[in-house]
Amino acid sequence: MPTALEGIRVLDLSRVLAGPWCSQNLADLGAEVIKVERPGAGDDTRGWGPPFLKAADGTDTEDSAYYLAANRGKRSITLDLGTEAGREAACSLARASDVVIENYKVGTLARYGLDYASLAAINPRLVYCSITGFGQTGPWSHRAGYDFIIQGLGGLMSVTGEADERPGGGPQKVGVAVADLSTGLYATQAILAALFWRERSGQGQHIDMALLDVQVAMTANMSSNFLHSGVPPRRWGNAHPNLVPYQTFRAADGWIIVAVGNDGQWRRFCEIGGQAALADDPRFQRVRDRVRNREALLPLLEEMVSRFSSVHWIEAMEAAGVPCGPINDLQQVFENPQVRARGMRVDLNRPDAGAVRLVANPIKASRTPPTYRLPPPRLGEHTEAVLADVLGWDAARIAAARAAGALGSPAADG
Repeated sequence: MPTALEGIRVLDLSRVLAGPWCSQNLADLGAEVIKVERPGAGDDTRGWGPPFLKAADGTDTEDSAYYLAANRGKRSITLDLGTEAGREAACSLARASDVVIENYKVGTLARYGLDYASLAAINPRLVYCSITGFGQTGPWSHRAGYDFIIQGLGGLMSVTGEADERPGGGPQKVGVAVADLSTGLYATQAILAALFWRERSGQGQHIDMALLDVQVAMTANMSSNFLHSGVPPRRWGNAHPNLVPYQTFRAADGWIIVAVGNDGQWRRFCEIGGQAALADDPRFQRVRDRVRNREALLPLLEEMVSRFSSVHWIEAMEAAGVPCGPINDLQQVFENPQVRARGMRVDLNRPDAGAVRLVANPIKASRTPPTYRLPPPRLGEHTEAVLADVLGWDAARIAAARAAGALGSPAADG
């Protein structure tokens, strides 16, 4: 089956999540991705466990489940950029690549001759994507950026969490590293656009991605509301500032989500709960009425919902066309028949561990769907093969580079 990015080679100098998430997206779409890692250590996330991938004998491997999530489809090589041979190999790989992705602190790669200006001089068609916390410019450009910090700094936590005046109120981070993941997705988009431009112009370019920029962009309608009102939005927990009821409720046996978006749905919701009179109460008839009288209405709805099971509510509301749903844990997610039907789990075999269970790429494309060719690699697994296949190094040159400490040792690198 053809792939959308067949023939595109990506040199991935990034680690942790935002950069690797981007390069994994490109690998899924058919690009050849060469992941460069530090000898003996590798990507920081390899050690971010437990849990760890289990070897065939049941013992832990050196690779955490966290690392597995963002590194399929890649070949791993180990290079010490502090050595002349390591820098030479990285520079030669960049010359032979279409894309470079890096997330070093601003200015670090210039010391190794691996910054955009240096590499563009030898490969003018190169698309070079830098991912940092704060970008390549501005007074904070040299600061390190971490997802948690960016969620707070970029405004997300000001609108995430229970309302301050309610029990448990206060800021909360999102349960996944949304700033990192969103930056990886925006970086993927930017790289694909740059490759498209290169096809028309023949020119590469430098892409400057910042977690803070992306987090500000991802506040979307919340920032738009602020820019047009001058009033910063506040935390509403699981409630909605403009709709009631649009939140979680505790049924007799667990939590459900009720998302009433109009007055017709509101009436049907009340009828299902045996409280049709609520729909006729002048305090609650229209959306604006329910929003104004939220505090009077919610205790009545909480008592109504608590009378019946979650299954009763979900089945009855789905039949009546009232938006609702459960709050699943991840075991329930992967047992869900719709998730199974959509193929959202993929297993890739690795020689040392058997099946590596991964979350599939969500893209569904009729002619060039994502492909899964390689499991997340062991540290340095492909060093010699890449240097031989891509750069044409012979065994003697590879052995000399390894002896000089540029490649690490095979034992240390798996």
